[in-house]
Amino acid sequence: MTELNAANAGTYKFDDQFIVNRLGYGTMQLTGKGTWGPYSDPAHAADVVTRATELGINFFDTADSYGPWFADRYLADGLKGAANRDHIFISDKVGQTRQGPGIWTPHGEPNYLRQQVEVSMMTLGIDHEDLVFLHRIDTHFPIAEQVGELKKLQDEGKIKHIGLSQVTVDQIKEAQKYAQIDAVENLYNVGNHKDDDVVDYAESQNMAFLPWFPLDTGKLVGNDSPLSSIAKKYGVSEAQIALAWLLKRSTNILPIPGTSSIEHLEDNVAAANVTLSDADFEQLSNLAK
Repeated sequence: MTELNAANAGTYKFDDQFIVNRLGYGTMQLTGKGTWGPYSDPAHAADVVTRATELGINFFDTADSYGPWFADRYLADGLKGAANRDHIFISDKVGQTRQGPGIWTPHGEPNYLRQQVEVSMMTLGIDHEDLVFLHRIDTHFPIAEQVGELKKLQDEGKIKHIGLSQVTVDQIKEAQKYAQIDAVENLYNVGNHKDDDVVDYAESQNMAFLPWFPLDTGKLVGNDSPLSSIAKKYGVSEAQIALAWLLKRSTNILPIPGTSSIEHLEDNVAAANVTLSDADFEQLSNLAK
């Protein structure tokens, strides 16, 4: 049996010290309903994080707005007992406020962004952020001010790399006037790849691309569906095929599927062992067209 290890998906290099296995983990589901409030079993939430490290995951994606703060706390707890903690990296996001379940309000006032980075470092127990995304561009403030504040924090050594979330190519180009952008995190999956141009631009600029909602397979599964048929062909789950499609789509893509189930976590990591044929990749690529 092939070893269950996220390292089988290959690696991505942000810099000489920041090298991650391409298959990561997102903490969004480690909260209450509507990404609001605490998870029902905090100890289990931390256990899921710890198990992820045991499976070779060394790249975790989180945000201050998940809970808010609860996911960060569980992530910090789960990483405490992790082997090779110095080789485990976190991508964080700031710039969204929360007023209740399912409510997300962008806020890009520079002092607020600075505050959230500082509080995130305290919550996560770190002395710098490996990667920080502007969670959403706030139209009430110029991009120059929002990205510019993250650049100031970078110059102070509090942020190593800067990213943008849910942006267009034009917005990335505008942000690049004020800082080096090393990553983009947009909605993207086998059933929704409207942002192909963003993936391609990110690749051309040596930026990582983190697809959020990477397992939106609901409309693509079923006895007669191509996704399910291909999954049966390879003897794996539909989720593994969806992740394998992302891994093959571009070498700069770092899938970050999230789950609160250790069983689902292990199933996701097994996707690192799936290599799609070119023909199956093309068939899946045409599903969303």
